[in-house]
Amino acid sequence: MDKFKQVQEVIASVEADVAKFYDGGNAAAGTRVRKAMQDLKVLAQEIRTEVTEKKNSDK
Repeated sequence: MDKFKQVQEVIASVEADVAKFYDGGNAAAGTRVRKAMQDLKVLAQEIRTEVTEKKNSDK
């Protein structure tokens, strides 16, 4: 559940940068958004792996 909280924190932290990029065209904010999305991708993969391991160990 810790990783899910990390996902929520990353999304919350990048929210302002998303607005700056899409509404204001701030290129630096776009770079920060891309980095945050990459971090989310890594966290999502880790969560998927944990879920699969837990699911298979319960059998």
